[in-house]
Amino acid sequence: MSHARAILWLSRPLRPVRILCRAQFMEQKAQGPAMENGTQPCEERPPAALEATITEGAAKIVFPNANEVFYNPVQEFNRDLTCAVITEFARIHLGAKGIQIKVPGEKDLQKVSVNLSEQEEEKAEQEEKETLAPGEQPRTAAVGEICEVPGLRSVIANDASARAVELMDRNVHLNGVAHLVQPNQADARMLMYQHQKASERFDVIDLDPYGSPAPFLDAAVQAVNDGGLLCVTCTDMAVLAGNSGETCYSKYGAMAIKSRACHEMALRIVLHSLDLHANCYQRFVVPLLSISADFYVRVFVRIFTGQAKVKASASKQALVFQCVGCGAFYLQRLGRASGDPGGRVKFSAACGPPVTPECEHCGGRHQLGGPMWADPIHDLDFVGRVLESVTTNPGRFHTSKRIQGVLSVVTEELPDVPLYYTLDHLSSTIHCNTPSLLQLRSALLHAGFRVSLSHACKNAVKTDAPPQALWDIMRCWEKECPVKRERLSESSPAFRILSVEPRLKANFNIREDANPSSRQQGLKRFQANPEANWGPRPRARPGAASKDPEEKRRLLQNKRKEPAEDPAQRAARLKTFPCKRFKEGTCQRGDQCCYSHSTAAPVVSADTLLTDCPETTIKISPGPEAAARGTGGPGVD
Repeated sequence: MSHARAILWLSRPLRPVRILCRAQFMEQKAQGPAMENGTQPCEERPPAALEATITEGAAKIVFPNANEVFYNPVQEFNRDLTCAVITEFARIHLGAKGIQIKVPGEKDLQKVSVNLSEQEEEKAEQEEKETLAPGEQPRTAAVGEICEVPGLRSVIANDASARAVELMDRNVHLNGVAHLVQPNQADARMLMYQHQKASERFDVIDLDPYGSPAPFLDAAVQAVNDGGLLCVTCTDMAVLAGNSGETCYSKYGAMAIKSRACHEMALRIVLHSLDLHANCYQRFVVPLLSISADFYVRVFVRIFTGQAKVKASASKQALVFQCVGCGAFYLQRLGRASGDPGGRVKFSAACGPPVTPECEHCGGRHQLGGPMWADPIHDLDFVGRVLESVTTNPGRFHTSKRIQGVLSVVTEELPDVPLYYTLDHLSSTIHCNTPSLLQLRSALLHAGFRVSLSHACKNAVKTDAPPQALWDIMRCWEKECPVKRERLSESSPAFRILSVEPRLKANFNIREDANPSSRQQGLKRFQANPEANWGPRPRARPGAASKDPEEKRRLLQNKRKEPAEDPAQRAARLKTFPCKRFKEGTCQRGDQCCYSHSTAAPVVSADTLLTDCPETTIKISPGPEAAARGTGGPGVD
């Protein structure tokens, strides 16, 4: 049982519209992962000249140039991070069975020592012998030339499209992994529902659909082994970031609100939805890593079963009260967990709300968002293991530097402080100059509060300081860079905040611990635009001809704008208006003035009246019919 065969995890450089992956590790019987349903089948194969070949890492993928499938190179970070996370999960999962994982490029590790009973050892050895070919010797689970994640025994690659399954089958044979990867055509939900039995569940499920994964969550939380890994990607950020709160509620069971911390709130809404689905089956989630990157969010959670632990789920969720004026926010837990002297935990309903009807700082109203996950969104021990693995073996992934930077910021985040403020928003609220990030962090540290960055936003200020203390610090900063109060409306949040004297005296002297380690080392923490048009790609459609995005953008540019006016027509139109400065005797342009210098009031047509003139207001004389009737009236301004 001390060795395992080399197993392949096929990374996902090609995503045939929608993909979900599942793997069965070495110590169990061959089962396999799963991949999502896609578009309608398209059976005709394009000529070889219309096909493209993509190489990423050790994988080589061939797919048609037509818009049947798409490949986004920006998602390489997502794929590399997934391989790194699953590798460390495999170390934990297989290490408990005495199996050592060895990745090329890493230093030799000491063998994992565990105590196994004689019965377990005999059973493990028997299963290992049955899986070995005649004459083949067992060896350590390792990553081979075409492998991305060690310790995997089988993978099910599923899609509802027959054309997509055909492409997967071609690429499986192209990479020489037909003995490990099994292409399958089915609805991904039905495939997962068919693996609800404990003996047939998957060790890893990777949900990476186009758009929202909401339709697959119920099946996914049931098809993962106890302690298994569930990876979920959401690219419907417009919904999760608060542009359509009612749509977010229908998909994830939570109201999203527009906030500067919308990306972290999106992560917490997804975790809430996963836990809510799992609770229906006496299961609960434990987040390992939650990442907001580029145009999507990505969460890695473990699924466990336990009725007693499920009772604590309500106390892990919270509503968010956010002021629409100054942006101050408060959290209201849905439940409360308290311990008694006997060591037992008692659960009850929480008391609230934590705010008054009007904001105490600016008098604004409060928006209500959530519920969302309010407990830590990362397992810092697990994140540290992934970070160490990538740092000691940087040649394994092409995006290793970015993975190191992002995970370094994650390890520096305050785990027990949900959401964050942003430096620019705090300054713009009171219309003052923006302090440097180090100055604000130093002021918070001098005041006795904790503060950190956030991987989700470059200018984030994540702190346990209450809003009152935060605005006191900004009031002190405003005294050093005064704002012209006469320009502020008395009803504005800036006027109401600055009209109150600060209760604490802020110290903006720079502290050494105000500069985080990831910033000092110059790590690649936040992604710069890697290329033009690097955002989410359009949905793949069977048989649709591919169109150059630049050409499509050019055709749609200024589509809703009126055509430009001819210069001659514009000059003639302006000449119909009298010059205001000429009437005052101050116009120095003479004949070159674009307005009329005639002393007689010009007759302006009704069509000309519709054009807005910034210089003058004219009157239209009554028409001949009105003059004949003697009912001319005052005219039209």
